[in-house]
This record gives sequence, C-alpha cells and structure tokens, in this order.
Amino acid sequence: MIKDWQSRFSDNLKEYGGYSIGKLFALLSDPEIISLAGGLPSPDMFLKDGMRTASKNRLQENIDTIMQYTNIKGESDLIKAVIKFLKRDNIAVSEENIVITSSGQHGLDILGRLFINPGDIVMIDRPTFAGAIVAFQLQRPEFIGIDMEEDGPNVRSYKKKIEELKNKKPKFMYVIPDFQNPSGITMSLKKREALLDISYEYDIPIIEDSPYRDLRYRGETIPSIYELDQKREGGHVIGLYTFSKLFCPGIRVGFNIGPKDVIARMTNIKEGNVLNTPKYNQDMCTAFLTEMDFEPHIEKCRNYYREKLNVFLQTMEKYFPPEMGVSWTKPEGGLFLWVTLPEHIDTYELFYEAMKFKVAFVPGNTFYGENPAKNHMRINFSFASKEQLAEAVKRLSECIKSKL
Repeated sequence: MIKDWQSRFSDNLKEYGGYSIGKLFALLSDPEIISLAGGLPSPDMFLKDGMRTASKNRLQENIDTIMQYTNIKGESDLIKAVIKFLKRDNIAVSEENIVITSSGQHGLDILGRLFINPGDIVMIDRPTFAGAIVAFQLQRPEFIGIDMEEDGPNVRSYKKKIEELKNKKPKFMYVIPDFQNPSGITMSLKKREALLDISYEYDIPIIEDSPYRDLRYRGETIPSIYELDQKREGGHVIGLYTFSKLFCPGIRVGFNIGPKDVIARMTNIKEGNVLNTPKYNQDMCTAFLTEMDFEPHIEKCRNYYREKLNVFLQTMEKYFPPEMGVSWTKPEGGLFLWVTLPEHIDTYELFYEAMKFKVAFVPGNTFYGENPAKNHMRINFSFASKEQLAEAVKRLSECIKSKL
C-alpha cells in the first residue's frame, strides 16, 4: 500500500487547493439559508420548451451522430452560428479564429496551459474572477494585481507595474470589461483604448472574458476590446465566451476567439484535454442561436434581472444607512455587485456568522491573486426571488450590525 501520495503529485499540484468557492457552497445545504453566493442564472429564464423541442428533433433526426465522437475544434454548424452571433457586436471572425470549449472555464484552463510557465507573470484586476485565478494557478504563475476603480482598472498602474518589471514581461493581461465578476464594474471606453495602447507598446496580449456582455440593464453599450483591436488591426486580443449565462449553465459549452495561431494551439491542447465537446450539447447551443429566437429571450433576461437588481439596491439603501460604513457598487448589468465593509471586519469569518442569520455570500478574499483584501463580499442577485433578496439584505444587515 502506498502511504505517501503527496510526494508523488506533480509540482504544479502539490500546493494547489482548487476552487475555494465550491467548497463554501458545500456548506449551504440548509434550505432556510438564502444564498447570494453563487453565480447561478435563474431557472425562470431557461428556455425549457425550446430545449425540449430542439432535443426531440435532434434525437429523432441525428441520434447516431449525437451519440458519436465529433470534431475536436467544434461542430461546423455551431461555429457558423457563433460567427453570425458575433457580428451583432461588430466582431468579424472566420472559422479559423474560433474553437469551441466545454464551458468558459475550460477556455481559461486551456489558455493557462498555453501561455504560462511556472514563475511567469500574469496581470489581473484586484479583485477579479476567482475561476480565472484558480485556472491559471495550475501553472504556478506570479500574479500582479491592479486595483479596480469606478470605471475599471487603474490603467496607469498597469503601465507603472510593467515598467517596474523591466525585462520580465507579463504573459498577458486578463480583464472582464463588462459588469466584472465580482465587482459589477464596467470598464470605460477610454480605459479600454488605453489598455490596448499598453498592449501594443509593450507587446502583451489581452485576454478579454465576456460572459455577461449581453446582460446590460442601463447605460450605453461600449465596444468590446476585441472590436477596438480589430479596428486597429492589432491582433492582440483573445476573447472568451460562454453560453452559461444566456442559455443555460448545465450545457457546459463556450467558445474562444483570437488569432489563428492561438486558436490552432488551443485546439492542440483540447486534443489532449477533453478531446471533443459533446455533440448533443453543441447542437443545443446551435439551436439556441438559430431556432429559439434568442434576441427576445435576451431582452426578457435583461428586464427580469433589472427588476431583481433594483429590488436589491433599494433594499440595501433601506437597511444600510451611511453611518454603518458599508458601501456597494451599482452595476449597469451582469449578475453581481461588490460590498465593502469597515476594514476591521473579515468577511471570511463573517461568512460563518452569516450562516447563523440564514444568509450566504462569497467572502472577498477569494477574488485576489495576491495580498487579498479581507473586508469585501461578492453578492449575486440573479438566482433568489425578489422577496428572498429583500429578506436576505435584512438578514445581512442584522449580521453586520452584530460586528460593528
């Protein structure tokens, strides 16, 4: 019997702890707890009838091919549908610029494997998506975080940090410009252009993660960094997308776009990774883009989540008066907002106290690659009902008051 497995693990995995948010979710089995923790879309927005119809049709017409292996790069019909989908956003790509992934998270994992050697520098926002951090951590990079401001990351700090590094060039800059997870902040057009300027000046790629871009509830749509890069013919941006937020997360399909050399190598990694994304899942996404009238569906999602966000923000104003010293972001879209508490409150410790008040959130320390700030929390408003959201804010207020 082998007694010491730890010494046999790869160097990349010996200190790897996995996805800490997933571990917190395991504690939320009490049905009385109102969870504001997950990033779950509401089942009310799932296209259930469309899914049943598309599934029935595919199983009747193509069951043999659905049950078989399929193209590693992705189904041709889905890739063509994605090309048309992106044209809505003024993005022009061809089939050689796309690879289908088994979720957005899969795309992050592949990019980490593609670019990062142990000790390489990766630049990220402070805070940023915990799933990206945990995907890149598998390759043991050094994270350099750039503080978020009201209109996106402090771009001047990007330039300053890069110059301080001198000859040690970062492998890439990872950003979520639209309704960032976890903060809900949207990067301004000025900062998107400035980030591209830095990318060109220092020859550093940008990874643009866009899971929430279509979920805008107010304000004007800002061009994606990918579109801005195309206008300059730069070829410096790699885009990540997922069907999880607009269609359904259970189908686990996403796609990456970028320069053909990058996509070819990502496809190589997929060959040794998952091999191919299930055809049935891809066919359902193709049906979403070609048969389910998705534009009215997206507008329905916007109206539905806008109402929930408004309820949440109004209730926060009611139960968190200025004297409590609590502040929060006011997103223009997406599924999350960021709450900042007085500095003496550690939200990781508060999480366990909140369980007693039957409310849950994600502690903010999870969203930092290094030197985590401890007095923040991420709130999701998309899953709970409007009534539950109001009650959750009340419970959260009572919990925090007990620590002031």
